Amino acid sequence: MFNYEHTPNSLVVQRFLNMFINNFVAKARPASGRLHLSPMSEQSSSKLRILGVIPARLSSTRLVRKVLLEIVGRPMIEWVWRAAVESGRIDEVVVATDSVEVESACNLRGIPVIMTSPECASGSDRVWEVARKMPADIYVNIQGDEPLLTPEHFAPLLALFARPEVDVATLAVRCPATDISNPNAVKVVTAADDRALYFSRATIPFDRDGVGFAGYRKHLGIYAYRKAALEQFAALPPSWIETVERLEQLRLLDNGIDIYVANAPGDTIGVDTEEDLRRVEEILRSRAGSARP
Repeated sequence: MFNYEHTPNSLVVQRFLNMFINNFVAKARPASGRLHLSPMSEQSSSKLRILGVIPARLSSTRLVRKVLLEIVGRPMIEWVWRAAVESGRIDEVVVATDSVEVESACNLRGIPVIMTSPECASGSDRVWEVARKMPADIYVNIQGDEPLLTPEHFAPLLALFARPEVDVATLAVRCPATDISNPNAVKVVTAADDRALYFSRATIPFDRDGVGFAGYRKHLGIYAYRKAALEQFAALPPSWIETVERLEQLRLLDNGIDIYVANAPGDTIGVDTEEDLRRVEEILRSRAGSARP
Protein backbone atom coordinates (compact mmCIF):
# COMPACT_ATOMS: atom_id res chain seq x y z
CA MET A 1 0.00 0.00 0.00
CA PHE A 2 1.33 3.42 -0.94
CA ASN A 3 1.98 5.52 2.18
CA TYR A 4 1.13 9.14 1.32
CA GLU A 5 2.33 10.47 4.66
CA HIS A 6 5.89 9.44 3.87
CA THR A 7 6.03 10.45 0.21
CA PRO A 8 9.20 12.55 -0.37
CA ASN A 9 8.17 16.00 -1.49
CA SER A 10 10.98 16.02 -4.02
CA LEU A 11 9.62 12.92 -5.78
CA VAL A 12 6.11 14.30 -6.12
CA VAL A 13 7.38 17.74 -7.13
CA GLN A 14 9.54 16.13 -9.85
CA ARG A 15 6.47 14.30 -11.14
CA PHE A 16 4.59 17.58 -11.08
CA LEU A 17 7.30 19.27 -13.15
CA ASN A 18 7.31 16.43 -15.66
CA MET A 19 3.53 16.66 -16.05
CA PHE A 20 3.67 20.45 -16.40
CA ILE A 21 6.31 20.24 -19.15
CA ASN A 22 4.35 17.59 -21.02
CA ASN A 23 1.17 19.65 -20.73
CA PHE A 24 2.94 22.76 -22.01
CA VAL A 25 4.31 20.89 -25.01
CA ALA A 26 0.89 19.41 -25.79
CA LYS A 27 -0.65 22.89 -25.84
CA ALA A 28 2.09 24.32 -28.03
CA ARG A 29 1.84 21.53 -30.60
CA PRO A 30 -1.78 20.53 -31.38
CA ALA A 31 -2.20 16.80 -31.69
CA SER A 32 -4.97 14.87 -33.38
CA GLY A 33 -5.70 13.00 -30.17
CA ARG A 34 -6.13 16.11 -28.03
CA LEU A 35 -9.60 16.66 -26.64
CA HIS A 36 -11.64 19.62 -27.86
CA LEU A 37 -14.59 20.11 -25.55
CA SER A 38 -16.82 23.17 -25.49
CA PRO A 39 -20.09 22.39 -27.23
CA MET A 40 -21.84 25.10 -25.21
CA SER A 41 -18.94 27.55 -25.23
CA GLU A 42 -20.89 30.50 -26.61
CA GLN A 43 -23.45 30.36 -23.81
CA SER A 44 -22.98 32.00 -20.44
CA SER A 45 -23.60 29.92 -17.30
CA SER A 46 -26.83 31.86 -16.63
CA LYS A 47 -28.40 30.44 -19.81
CA LEU A 48 -27.37 26.85 -19.22
CA ARG A 49 -29.38 24.17 -17.45
CA ILE A 50 -27.40 23.24 -14.35
CA LEU A 51 -27.96 20.03 -12.39
CA GLY A 52 -26.41 19.43 -8.98
CA VAL A 53 -25.70 15.83 -8.02
CA ILE A 54 -24.75 14.70 -4.51
CA PRO A 55 -23.27 11.19 -4.65
CA ALA A 56 -24.08 9.45 -1.37
CA ARG A 57 -23.06 5.95 -0.39
CA LEU A 58 -23.76 4.50 3.02
CA SER A 59 -20.81 2.10 3.15
CA SER A 60 -18.12 4.63 4.05
CA THR A 61 -15.13 2.96 5.68
CA ARG A 62 -13.60 5.57 8.00
CA LEU A 63 -16.83 6.96 9.45
CA VAL A 64 -19.68 4.49 9.09
CA ARG A 65 -23.01 5.75 7.69
CA LYS A 66 -21.70 9.32 7.78
CA VAL A 67 -24.07 10.89 5.23
CA LEU A 68 -27.02 10.08 7.53
CA LEU A 69 -25.36 11.13 10.79
CA GLU A 70 -27.38 13.85 12.50
CA ILE A 71 -25.73 17.25 12.93
CA VAL A 72 -27.68 19.94 14.80
CA GLY A 73 -31.01 18.31 14.02
CA ARG A 74 -30.42 17.41 10.36
CA PRO A 75 -28.68 14.51 8.62
CA MET A 76 -25.39 15.51 7.01
CA ILE A 77 -26.75 15.03 3.49
CA GLU A 78 -29.51 17.58 4.13
CA TRP A 79 -27.02 20.31 5.09
CA VAL A 80 -25.24 19.76 1.78
CA TRP A 81 -28.47 19.69 -0.26
CA ARG A 82 -29.80 22.88 1.38
CA ALA A 83 -26.60 24.81 0.63
CA ALA A 84 -26.82 23.89 -3.05
CA VAL A 85 -30.55 24.63 -3.35
CA GLU A 86 -30.33 27.93 -1.49
CA SER A 87 -27.55 29.15 -3.79
CA GLY A 88 -30.19 29.92 -6.42
CA ARG A 89 -27.61 28.99 -9.09
CA ILE A 90 -28.68 25.39 -9.76
CA ASP A 91 -31.88 24.37 -11.53
CA GLU A 92 -32.25 21.09 -9.64
CA VAL A 93 -30.28 19.28 -6.95
CA VAL A 94 -30.59 15.51 -6.50
CA VAL A 95 -28.99 12.90 -4.29
CA ALA A 96 -27.56 9.89 -6.16
CA THR A 97 -27.30 6.73 -4.07
CA ASP A 98 -27.32 2.95 -4.18
CA SER A 99 -28.74 2.73 -0.65
CA VAL A 100 -32.44 2.17 0.03
CA GLU A 101 -31.91 3.66 3.48
CA VAL A 102 -30.48 6.89 2.03
CA GLU A 103 -33.35 6.95 -0.48
CA SER A 104 -35.91 6.62 2.34
CA ALA A 105 -34.24 9.33 4.42
CA CYS A 106 -34.28 11.71 1.45
CA ASN A 107 -37.92 10.96 0.64
CA LEU A 108 -38.85 11.65 4.26
CA ARG A 109 -37.28 15.12 4.02
CA GLY A 110 -38.49 16.02 0.54
CA ILE A 111 -35.03 15.74 -1.01
CA PRO A 112 -35.07 14.55 -4.66
CA VAL A 113 -33.19 11.26 -4.93
CA ILE A 114 -32.28 8.90 -7.76
CA MET A 115 -31.09 5.31 -7.34
CA THR A 116 -27.83 4.40 -9.06
CA SER A 117 -25.89 1.19 -9.54
CA PRO A 118 -23.88 -0.26 -6.63
CA GLU A 119 -21.20 -0.97 -9.24
CA CYS A 120 -20.26 2.73 -9.50
CA ALA A 121 -16.57 2.91 -8.58
CA SER A 122 -16.58 6.59 -7.61
CA GLY A 123 -18.78 9.62 -7.05
CA SER A 124 -17.95 10.83 -10.55
CA ASP A 125 -19.23 7.56 -12.00
CA ARG A 126 -22.44 8.04 -10.03
CA VAL A 127 -22.80 11.57 -11.42
CA TRP A 128 -22.32 10.27 -14.96
CA GLU A 129 -25.03 7.65 -14.42
CA VAL A 130 -27.40 10.45 -13.41
CA ALA A 131 -26.30 12.51 -16.44
CA ARG A 132 -27.40 9.71 -18.74
CA LYS A 133 -30.89 9.90 -17.23
CA MET A 134 -31.32 13.62 -16.54
CA PRO A 135 -30.36 16.14 -19.28
CA ALA A 136 -28.38 19.26 -18.41
CA ASP A 137 -25.59 21.40 -19.83
CA ILE A 138 -23.52 21.53 -16.65
CA TYR A 139 -23.33 18.96 -13.86
CA VAL A 140 -22.09 19.91 -10.40
CA ASN A 141 -20.56 17.07 -8.39
CA ILE A 142 -21.21 18.01 -4.75
CA GLN A 143 -19.57 15.92 -2.04
CA GLY A 144 -22.11 14.51 0.42
CA ASP A 145 -19.68 14.79 3.34
CA GLU A 146 -19.19 18.58 3.08
CA PRO A 147 -21.87 19.97 5.43
CA LEU A 148 -20.03 23.31 5.79
CA LEU A 149 -20.67 24.23 2.16
CA THR A 150 -22.67 27.45 1.95
CA PRO A 151 -24.85 28.88 -0.84
CA GLU A 152 -22.02 31.33 -1.56
CA HIS A 153 -19.65 28.57 -2.66
CA PHE A 154 -21.53 27.96 -5.91
CA ALA A 155 -21.40 31.42 -7.51
CA PRO A 156 -17.63 31.56 -8.18
CA LEU A 157 -17.61 27.92 -9.31
CA LEU A 158 -20.32 28.42 -11.93
CA ALA A 159 -19.16 31.89 -12.98
CA LEU A 160 -16.15 30.26 -14.62
CA PHE A 161 -18.43 28.85 -17.34
CA ALA A 162 -18.90 32.32 -18.78
CA ARG A 163 -15.44 31.68 -20.23
CA PRO A 164 -15.69 29.57 -23.41
CA GLU A 165 -12.48 27.66 -22.71
CA VAL A 166 -13.76 26.26 -19.40
CA ASP A 167 -15.08 22.69 -19.47
CA VAL A 168 -14.30 21.69 -15.88
CA ALA A 169 -14.26 23.93 -12.81
CA THR A 170 -13.45 23.54 -9.13
CA LEU A 171 -12.66 25.63 -6.02
CA ALA A 172 -9.72 26.42 -3.76
CA VAL A 173 -8.99 28.54 -0.69
CA ARG A 174 -5.86 29.89 0.95
CA CYS A 175 -4.45 26.88 2.76
CA PRO A 176 -4.56 27.18 6.57
CA ALA A 177 -1.14 26.85 8.18
CA THR A 178 -2.26 23.71 9.99
CA ASP A 179 -2.99 22.00 6.65
CA ILE A 180 0.12 22.90 4.67
CA SER A 181 1.87 19.62 5.53
CA ASN A 182 -1.33 17.58 5.88
CA PRO A 183 -1.56 14.97 3.08
CA ASN A 184 -5.33 14.85 3.50
CA ALA A 185 -5.54 18.54 2.53
CA VAL A 186 -4.89 18.52 -1.21
CA LYS A 187 -2.89 21.44 -2.56
CA VAL A 188 -3.30 22.96 -6.03
CA VAL A 189 -0.99 25.13 -8.14
CA THR A 190 -2.55 27.25 -10.88
CA ALA A 191 -1.39 29.27 -13.87
CA ALA A 192 -2.11 32.99 -14.28
CA ASP A 193 -5.32 32.16 -16.17
CA ASP A 194 -6.66 30.04 -13.23
CA ARG A 195 -5.88 26.76 -15.00
CA ALA A 196 -4.74 24.01 -12.64
CA LEU A 197 -1.16 22.89 -13.26
CA TYR A 198 -1.16 20.17 -10.63
CA PHE A 199 -2.94 18.83 -7.54
CA SER A 200 -0.98 16.99 -4.85
CA ARG A 201 -1.07 15.69 -1.32
CA ALA A 202 2.49 16.95 -1.04
CA THR A 203 3.33 20.54 -0.14
CA ILE A 204 3.45 22.27 -3.53
CA PRO A 205 5.04 24.48 -4.60
CA PHE A 206 8.15 23.42 -2.70
CA ASP A 207 9.79 26.30 -0.81
CA ARG A 208 13.33 25.44 -1.92
CA ASP A 209 15.10 28.34 -0.23
CA GLY A 210 12.96 28.30 2.89
CA VAL A 211 11.87 31.92 2.46
CA GLY A 212 8.62 31.32 4.29
CA PHE A 213 6.29 31.04 1.30
CA ALA A 214 2.70 31.12 2.57
CA GLY A 215 0.65 31.25 -0.63
CA TYR A 216 -0.38 27.60 -0.64
CA ARG A 217 -3.87 26.85 -1.90
CA LYS A 218 -6.09 24.09 -0.57
CA HIS A 219 -8.39 22.35 -3.03
CA LEU A 220 -12.07 21.93 -2.16
CA GLY A 221 -13.59 18.78 -3.64
CA ILE A 222 -16.50 20.23 -5.58
CA TYR A 223 -16.51 20.07 -9.39
CA ALA A 224 -18.64 21.31 -12.26
CA TYR A 225 -18.46 19.80 -15.76
CA ARG A 226 -19.90 20.51 -19.14
CA LYS A 227 -21.63 17.30 -20.19
CA ALA A 228 -19.08 16.42 -22.88
CA ALA A 229 -16.22 16.71 -20.40
CA LEU A 230 -18.04 14.56 -17.84
CA GLU A 231 -18.68 11.92 -20.49
CA GLN A 232 -15.02 11.94 -21.54
CA PHE A 233 -13.88 11.71 -17.92
CA ALA A 234 -16.12 8.70 -17.26
CA ALA A 235 -14.74 6.91 -20.34
CA LEU A 236 -11.08 7.34 -19.38
CA PRO A 237 -9.20 4.65 -17.44
CA PRO A 238 -7.41 5.65 -14.22
CA SER A 239 -4.03 7.24 -14.97
CA TRP A 240 -0.72 6.36 -13.36
CA ILE A 241 -0.41 9.66 -11.50
CA GLU A 242 -4.00 9.39 -10.24
CA THR A 243 -3.11 5.97 -8.83
CA VAL A 244 0.05 7.27 -7.15
CA GLU A 245 -1.59 10.29 -5.50
CA ARG A 246 -5.05 8.73 -5.14
CA LEU A 247 -6.54 11.88 -6.66
CA GLU A 248 -9.19 11.30 -9.31
CA GLN A 249 -8.91 14.79 -10.83
CA LEU A 250 -5.39 14.01 -12.05
CA ARG A 251 -6.96 11.72 -14.66
CA LEU A 252 -8.25 14.85 -16.38
CA LEU A 253 -4.91 16.67 -16.38
CA ASP A 254 -3.08 13.56 -17.52
CA ASN A 255 -5.38 13.36 -20.55
CA GLY A 256 -5.17 17.02 -21.57
CA ILE A 257 -8.50 18.16 -20.07
CA ASP A 258 -8.00 21.46 -18.26
CA ILE A 259 -9.49 22.20 -14.84
CA TYR A 260 -10.04 25.85 -13.93
CA VAL A 261 -9.96 26.92 -10.30
CA ALA A 262 -11.98 29.71 -8.69
CA ASN A 263 -11.43 31.23 -5.25
CA ALA A 264 -13.98 29.98 -2.72
CA PRO A 265 -15.46 32.35 -0.13
CA GLY A 266 -14.38 30.12 2.75
CA ASP A 267 -12.89 26.80 3.77
CA THR A 268 -14.88 23.63 4.46
CA ILE A 269 -14.29 20.41 6.37
CA GLY A 270 -14.79 17.08 4.67
CA VAL A 271 -16.09 14.76 7.38
CA ASP A 272 -14.06 11.54 7.58
CA THR A 273 -13.57 11.07 11.35
CA GLU A 274 -15.38 11.57 14.65
CA GLU A 275 -13.11 14.57 15.29
CA ASP A 276 -14.18 16.11 11.97
CA LEU A 277 -17.80 15.54 12.97
CA ARG A 278 -17.33 17.31 16.32
CA ARG A 279 -15.64 20.30 14.65
CA VAL A 280 -18.41 20.59 12.07
CA GLU A 281 -21.13 20.35 14.69
CA GLU A 282 -19.51 23.13 16.71
CA ILE A 283 -19.32 25.41 13.65
CA LEU A 284 -22.90 24.72 12.56
CA ARG A 285 -24.20 25.36 16.10
CA SER A 286 -22.33 28.67 16.06
CA ARG A 287 -23.86 29.60 12.69
CA ALA A 288 -27.34 28.70 13.91
CA GLY A 289 -26.85 30.82 17.01
CA SER A 290 -25.61 33.87 15.09
CA ALA A 291 -28.56 33.59 12.67
CA ARG A 292 -31.13 33.97 15.46
CA PRO A 293 -32.60 37.47 15.85
